[in-house]
Amino acid sequence: MIEISTANVLVALGVTTAAGLATGVGGLLVFAQKTPSARLLAFGLAFAGGAMVYVSLSEILNKSILSFTQGYGERLGFSLGTAAFLAGVGLIMLVDRLVPNPHERLEADDPFFREHNAAYIRRVGLLTAMAITIHNFPEGLATFFATLENPGVGLPLAFAIAIHNVPEGIAIAVPVYFATHNKAYAFGACMVSGLAEPLGAIIGYALLRPWMSDAVFGSVFGIIAGVMVFLALDELLPAAKRYSKGHETVYGLVSGMGVLAISLVLFKW
Repeated sequence: MIEISTANVLVALGVTTAAGLATGVGGLLVFAQKTPSARLLAFGLAFAGGAMVYVSLSEILNKSILSFTQGYGERLGFSLGTAAFLAGVGLIMLVDRLVPNPHERLEADDPFFREHNAAYIRRVGLLTAMAITIHNFPEGLATFFATLENPGVGLPLAFAIAIHNVPEGIAIAVPVYFATHNKAYAFGACMVSGLAEPLGAIIGYALLRPWMSDAVFGSVFGIIAGVMVFLALDELLPAAKRYSKGHETVYGLVSGMGVLAISLVLFKW
């Protein structure tokens, strides 16, 4: 077993923590507006949906396929990565069927929506935070081990993750702030989600390191990609459309994709 110094572990954990806490920056950007508006909510939800779909299909799914490919070859690797993605979609579909869902109708003026508006948007915010938090676990794991093995690789990766954690913070803060009008709750939700990255690193280092394999990484990344795409299409975009009064949904969708795309391009440089 390779001996790793405590100093290297602490540096890797510090880099991972800093990248994760960038979600708090997104929360602070939301608070620049004194009171949350429905149009801001629509844009923010669509922004989150676009970001989640783009990063899932362009980055996380590719990581799944690459991990499987390294262990099983190109043809089987692509097949297994796709299977893991579809398994993630199937898993969240099952959960969606089992858990009561308050958005059976999409009309903004239906009685249920008017009566349960705050509860509805709290649920959307909770699901967004949960999806991003779950996705932050392997992100933190990847950042930690990359920095531990080679800081020259880990630091640019951490920087890229920090950049796209900012819009993730916006995605979490907007619905929580809109539902509660409480900045502390919204900012706290951002920080808790961000702390999932160092937590994932700690768990991975303490428990998963002896069992790390291409199949494990491939499965985790593929399932997460499927879950995030489903939640974006089933929860975020319909909710955004509900609150929009113009083109906020499509503008938010495109902006979310654009910001994530630029963050990934910067990472390559």
